[in-house]
Amino acid sequence: MTGPQSVWMTRSAHNRLQAELNELLETHEEDESVALDHLQANRARIAQIRDLLSHAVVGEDPPDDGIAEPGMVLTVRFDDTKETETFLLGVRDVDPGDIEVYSPQSPLGTALAGARPGEQRSYRVPSGDSVSVTLLSAVPYSQRDATA
Repeated sequence: MTGPQSVWMTRSAHNRLQAELNELLETHEEDESVALDHLQANRARIAQIRDLLSHAVVGEDPPDDGIAEPGMVLTVRFDDTKETETFLLGVRDVDPGDIEVYSPQSPLGTALAGARPGEQRSYRVPSGDSVSVTLLSAVPYSQRDATA
């Protein structure tokens, strides 16, 4: 049996989630006249945020070993088009700033987990097609600007 999986997030994502939780808790206590489905949706979101925050690893960089994992900025090449994309593997924030964020649970994030530079991986998109990508680099989030 495995324990709960850690969730890597930036400080701003953590702060945003904490603020959303506080707001939901205040609204939940103050307004008992809301519809049952709205109340259930709020309860579900409160549980989801609490779970995320309880497993959060905030801004702590993973080792600089080039392995694709949460907290790393990945640069990939889409093999069919030869286009490249750079993104953070972590929890999506409302305002990600200057970098796109992909969840480790997304099809692309799942495919790249544990990859090393030069490794090719593939994943399925909603249409059912398979997309091949090659990991070009993986650097800790705090060191992303040093490679530019």
